[in-house]
Amino acid sequence: MKHIKIAAGLAHVNYGHIAAVVEEAVNAGVDYVHSDAADMYNLKNMQLMGGHQIIEGIRPVTEKPIECHIYTTEIDRLFIEKLAKVGCNMLIIPAEEFIGAPLAYIINYCREFGMKIGLTVGCYAPLSFVEESIYDIDRLHIVTHGVDETDGQENWGWRKSVTHMVKRARKMIDEKNPRCELAIDGGLRHDNMDLLVECNPDVIILSSAIFRDKDGITAGVEKCRKAIDAAAARYGLE
Repeated sequence: MKHIKIAAGLAHVNYGHIAAVVEEAVNAGVDYVHSDAADMYNLKNMQLMGGHQIIEGIRPVTEKPIECHIYTTEIDRLFIEKLAKVGCNMLIIPAEEFIGAPLAYIINYCREFGMKIGLTVGCYAPLSFVEESIYDIDRLHIVTHGVDETDGQENWGWRKSVTHMVKRARKMIDEKNPRCELAIDGGLRHDNMDLLVECNPDVIILSSAIFRDKDGITAGVEKCRKAIDAAAARYGLE
């Protein structure tokens, strides 16, 4: 049975106790730590969180890979160098903002500093944005958020049309770059992700499902791990 990795997303955590909550999630069995960040122009409820300062604070408590997922319109070499210096393993950026020559520089900077590179296909952005770059990236990251089951702030469901996109993304990766991970991110909880697990992702980013679980962080991880493994077995994922 395929082991689908869990990335603990830090969008829904108590930043006053960031190291402690990350350490508990890691001890409960998550595979990656996923630090969300945004500039002043994207994702208004997440401005300026999750950059290299946060990663520097959590790096000492885990040897698991840490990834920085940032929504922004520009990135320079210094930003990438700072992330690498504090122990970030992967930079994930929005495909809709980085197309063409700027992306080539960013990929090379990440390679220079020993980091992996991922591209996010955001809400309602087309998969075609990554048709050329798919050969050279380490993660294709599909945002699955919906607009129906949401309070407009932190609690989201996933849009039902996204299963088709994830299936097409799986096919693209298998044909063009099998070493690239396929990740899904947004509105996913232990009791609603079955149909997306069927689409055969490699990584599932989970935030409120872990850090806002009524029974605590460890229970949140365990519930999600059980649900993912049960779905992977049911659909015969290898």
